[in-house]
Amino acid sequence: MNREDFSILDQKVYGKALVYLDNAATTQKPNVVIDTLSKYYLEQNSNIHRGVHYLSSSATAEFENARRSVQTFINATSDCEIIFTRGTTESINLVSSSFGKTFIKEGDEIIISEMEHHSNIVPWQFVCNERDANLKVLKFNEKGEISVKEFTKMLTNKTKIVAITHISNSLGTINPIKDIIDIAHKHNVLVLIDGAQAVAHCKVDVQELDCDFYCFSGHKMYAPMGVGVLYGKKNILEEMHPYQGGGEMIKEVTFEKTTYNELPFKFEAGTPSVGDVLGLQRAIEYMRNIGLDNIAQHEHKLMEFTLAELRKIEGVRIIGEASQRAGVISFLIGDIHPYDLGVLLDRQGVAVRTGHHCTQPVMEHFGIPGTVRVSFAMYNTIDEIKIFINAVKKAKEMLS
Repeated sequence: MNREDFSILDQKVYGKALVYLDNAATTQKPNVVIDTLSKYYLEQNSNIHRGVHYLSSSATAEFENARRSVQTFINATSDCEIIFTRGTTESINLVSSSFGKTFIKEGDEIIISEMEHHSNIVPWQFVCNERDANLKVLKFNEKGEISVKEFTKMLTNKTKIVAITHISNSLGTINPIKDIIDIAHKHNVLVLIDGAQAVAHCKVDVQELDCDFYCFSGHKMYAPMGVGVLYGKKNILEEMHPYQGGGEMIKEVTFEKTTYNELPFKFEAGTPSVGDVLGLQRAIEYMRNIGLDNIAQHEHKLMEFTLAELRKIEGVRIIGEASQRAGVISFLIGDIHPYDLGVLLDRQGVAVRTGHHCTQPVMEHFGIPGTVRVSFAMYNTIDEIKIFINAVKKAKEMLS
């Protein structure tokens, strides 16, 4: 999977070859993405949309071409439905704030799931507190799966929006989002999908899904940090209040009145991170050249091998056993604290994530303080997994 394209992976950690298995937190960046950033700042750096000079015109053209690339990548109807943000968190906050101000009234209901990342919980709590609305939580079972039947029972004539993750960042569960969207729409309820853990691992077609909003981050899909995307259906975005005020999102400003710009600029106040957006476009091109199906098959192979090897270790407990899952595995070993295990793995050159993974309600559900999480990317190998498994065994011996 073109591992040589990721120069950072060549380094050693504590004298050991780096084994990077923290991809759900952030992926490493291929050299072509880093080169794209360098090229922008060395040759094109300029503010966009506001200049008649060459650099501004060139940067503007590439920025808007990047928007069209994202549109094609997720199959949006129009490029005006692609809003550039700082990441999934800002995308969700944008929708919760703007949608909430426009559509949520006292007594209305918002549904989220128990497995949501904090960034898809807290913004909706803000809205409910501000609008005196009610936040309802869809529970999951011991395997880490949600029930479409239970979801259907939760819908009422007061439900306005459902916000749910496509793939759980701590359990790896792939949720039945198409079924959820179809059922919600039959009740005239809108749906936002947190796609942070999905877009780098499977094909996303927002028209096929028919979701109303889809959010994702660049840094989890081989692109720079500080850039993300909000997809929203045009007719809904046009009705929503702006999220922030400032340059670019206006048509005309007087002290008496301001008129807002057209989509997508209505939701892109201020100077964007142009270089990072261009890096996002290059990352998309990179993934498409390899093929999302090829990436998914490779990561699935890694996941199945890792699960099989972990289960051979006495005392291992896999947290989340969904039948439909992606390349994230959370586990514990006996009474060993996940932090202690993570530190010892790090000393052996293996990078994993420990803690609650910004999903404290998930940890509360299982009655645990946190987990050790391994997560895969296209550049990981079976040989690396073998190193990881041996490192786990050594760490367990030291801590037992």
